[in-house]
Amino acid sequence: MTCIHLLLTLVFAVSLGTPVEIQRPRGVPLTKKPFYEENKPFTCLDGSRTIPFDRVNDDYCDCKDGSDEPGTAACPNGSFHCTNAGYRPTFIPSSRINDGICDCCDTTDEYNSGAKCENTCKELGRKEREVLQKMAEITKEGFLLKQQLIEEAKKGQQEKQVKVTDMQENKKQLEEKVEALRTVKETAEQPEKEAKERHLKAWEEQKAAIRLEKDKAKMAEAFLELDDNADGFVSVSELQSHAELDPDADGTLTETEAQGLLGGTEQVDTSTFESVWTNIKEKYHSESQSEEPAPVETPPEEVREPVVDNEPYPEEDVSEEEDEDEDEEDDYHEEDDKAPPTVRTPEKSQDDEEAMPPYDAETQVLIDAAQKTRDDFEEAEKALREMEDQIRNIEKELSFDFGPNAEFTYLYSQCYELPTSEYIYRLCPFNRVSQKPKYGGSETNLGSWGSWSGPENNKYLVMKYEHGTGCWQGPNRSTTVKLTCGKETVVTSTSEPSRCEYLMEFTTPAVCQEPTNIDLSPHGHEEL
Repeated sequence: MTCIHLLLTLVFAVSLGTPVEIQRPRGVPLTKKPFYEENKPFTCLDGSRTIPFDRVNDDYCDCKDGSDEPGTAACPNGSFHCTNAGYRPTFIPSSRINDGICDCCDTTDEYNSGAKCENTCKELGRKEREVLQKMAEITKEGFLLKQQLIEEAKKGQQEKQVKVTDMQENKKQLEEKVEALRTVKETAEQPEKEAKERHLKAWEEQKAAIRLEKDKAKMAEAFLELDDNADGFVSVSELQSHAELDPDADGTLTETEAQGLLGGTEQVDTSTFESVWTNIKEKYHSESQSEEPAPVETPPEEVREPVVDNEPYPEEDVSEEEDEDEDEEDDYHEEDDKAPPTVRTPEKSQDDEEAMPPYDAETQVLIDAAQKTRDDFEEAEKALREMEDQIRNIEKELSFDFGPNAEFTYLYSQCYELPTSEYIYRLCPFNRVSQKPKYGGSETNLGSWGSWSGPENNKYLVMKYEHGTGCWQGPNRSTTVKLTCGKETVVTSTSEPSRCEYLMEFTTPAVCQEPTNIDLSPHGHEEL
């Protein structure tokens, strides 16, 4: 095969505008030209062997690294250099040489395939220069905004430092005020406490006396109910009529059990009954309680029957009552309707009796005075807590790493949203990232502020948010936020490259670097 390592002649325009011909083998970049000297043997770039120069680009692979065939497809691991004058140079795998597809914009990879390629480097270079020009303008404007942000941040930090210092001094004064008011409060509360205790003690004694009187009244009533023959004594047989007093709960109060309740005697008088009452009053059911009317919804017949059964009237009286006419029945119902209020009245009266009476005037004056000191103390204590919270929040803000020159300070306490077709994503720098369904639903935490996680040369290019809401049978959600230079502060995109791991793109002038001189000439990218 004819040797095709013929030298490629390139003509370049240099700064003086003088054309210069630089010869080198096809597919070799200018930076590696010194290794390809036509009149000298060629040494493989990996140093593995040395071959005659005429075996370079002879379509046969001699070097293991493929460096002897930069312009042919002979070596599977070789690479071809596209000069791409007017655009950016690049390398392509040598397998793409003469494959009928135009890979290099300057068409040099298809020199022997017959493919009809068009040199598009000039147009690509023009478009790239437009992009670079636009980026340069954005970078310049963004950097100017960044400088303003830095100045504002420094000013704000100084103001906050001064504010914290002033608040610390005010805090000391408030602490002293709180302690002084605490002393005043405790001093006022002591006589208040003593007066309340006196009042309560008097009321407890009064309630005990009332309960004692009530108990005596119930005891007297019970004695009269039990003394069926009104002989002034309660006998064993009379006591047996109240089966609820049965001590072994077998449903029958035997003579022996009744005698035991009476203290071993056959009968007791009113004076002796007092000791008996102590043992039976918890179980004793008064006959007057059975006469209480049933609820309104209960039919009249059911209300009357228990009343009749418990009344000590002869049988003929019961028959006469059943024979009363309808008018008399109506009169009975009217009385029955009035019964519930009669029953409820003692309950209400009992509640009133159980309620502690109002404090006397002297005690109330002490209470009002003590309450005033409590209100003053609580108001001062609340003001102290609020001031402590403010100091804590400012100190927390000042402790954040807002960048080398505090340029990210303006993002603190701000939030930025990005609506998508399904969700609304919300980024609150230095706080959290969240996701909420666009058409209703609860918010999901995609991570709370963790740290700066950019590369070593600039860690402020990436934010990491961690420990978000856990995924079903998966890890907790987390979000990586990549920051890029821009005139505006906005979330530009969001995605979920891995399950429960989100990626967010965020532009901000805070990451814009000082612009450098960029060569935007047609040959600005050329590696000759």
